Amino acid sequence: MKKEYTIPNHTRIGHVHLKVSDLDMSLAFYCDLLGFELMMKYGNEAAFISAGGYHHHIGLNVWYSKGASPAPQRAPGLFHSAILFPSRRDLAVILNRLNEKQYPLTGAADHGVSEALYLDDPDKNGVELYWDRPEHLWPKKPDGSLDMYTRRLDLDNLLSELKTS
Repeated sequence: MKKEYTIPNHTRIGHVHLKVSDLDMSLAFYCDLLGFELMMKYGNEAAFISAGGYHHHIGLNVWYSKGASPAPQRAPGLFHSAILFPSRRDLAVILNRLNEKQYPLTGAADHGVSEALYLDDPDKNGVELYWDRPEHLWPKKPDGSLDMYTRRLDLDNLLSELKTS
């Protein structure tokens, strides 16, 4: 049975916009810690940040959430936003930075198609930092379909990327 509509192949998610409790605290996390660039502030209530000069990958605002507590973990909503790094070495660099700043991870996983680090922003919004393996290395089932998994990520092995160049 043919589907009535399929989204175009090269469609992608352009940005995420987060409600935050403290704009400056969120800018410190996303810009000072993770390295995003501040592209624009909209007064003291919103900011738009990016990687590489794009208008924005992440929007942050306090329009409905200034001073509020984090959303309950067991409530509907965003599980995490995911930030795709260009290479395994780039992921190792940010892991090293998080270690140096003693910023805690909430998890780390090898998914076969990717390797990922998980952490929370100051408002307990989940953040995934990851890189994708080349598609020809993705695990496949005998029928050719994707066979993703979740296994422990060897963080020492990831950090060894920093010694190779």
